[in-house]
Amino acid sequence: MGSGIWIVDRHTDHLEFHYRVQEVLFSGHTTYQRVDIVRTASLGKVLFLDGRIQSAESDEFIYHESLVHPALVTHPQPQRVLIMGGGEGATLREVLRHPSVQKAVMVDIDRQLVDLCDRLLPEWHQGTLHNPRAELQHGDARAFVEQAPHNAYDVIISDLTEPIEGGPSVMLFTVEFYDQLASRLTSDGLFVAQAGSADPVYPDFVASLYQTLQEVFPRVHVYWAFIPSFQLPWAFIIASKRYDPTALSLPELEQRLGERQLQTRYYSARLHPAMFAIPPYLEDVLRQRGRLIRDQHAFIWQA
Repeated sequence: MGSGIWIVDRHTDHLEFHYRVQEVLFSGHTTYQRVDIVRTASLGKVLFLDGRIQSAESDEFIYHESLVHPALVTHPQPQRVLIMGGGEGATLREVLRHPSVQKAVMVDIDRQLVDLCDRLLPEWHQGTLHNPRAELQHGDARAFVEQAPHNAYDVIISDLTEPIEGGPSVMLFTVEFYDQLASRLTSDGLFVAQAGSADPVYPDFVASLYQTLQEVFPRVHVYWAFIPSFQLPWAFIIASKRYDPTALSLPELEQRLGERQLQTRYYSARLHPAMFAIPPYLEDVLRQRGRLIRDQHAFIWQA
């Protein structure tokens, strides 16, 4: 390996990824986590939290469009949206592309991180952190959801870090929490979450989330996208009370994207059904691996 500064992202005990740093924009700890915002030659600016890559300037649009649009397009008229996490503001950016959204609430526990991203990563949020349709809250997302009125949101988005030991998101992936979350959705509401890697090496997180959400929601669908800066295929899950994201026809998808005048670089009407076409190995994983995640038996990412 060449000289200079490198960030090492340890995926598992047997696999790690190395990123060469050109410039350090910020490196330090907030109250909740370690934050590194750096510039690289190949990826542009990159955000790392607790040593794990979160998003890169070169391809963050793939991740954020994949997280947001399949669920919001599936809902015929999303008006109230809750984002858990999402400190960079890019998830909020994509949500507010939908003109029907009247209010998007973003709850991130780490105010210092949001302030850093607001200042150092304007390419991500593009000013939407200050949009009048946006409401920023800083606190524990579980407490926020449990205190919210029932039927408060059409869509809830989980843009949270993986549940690492001592991290801020461990208790946001349990069946007890999802029971509470489901009651805060409208009768036709949807929940969508980033669900970790979908590679053959360590797909246990997505498999466990799939099993856990099936305990709460009648419709649960896994989909995926390849995120080049992650060097991995990445999983997402939609859990729905009513609408089936795989049932929309191409004309219906094209009509909804046209009516909403969505300007996207990755997601499209033609791509939408392909994102839900997962390979046989992942289908086997969802059937055979994973476990029910409970408050008393939380999932901890085993790096």
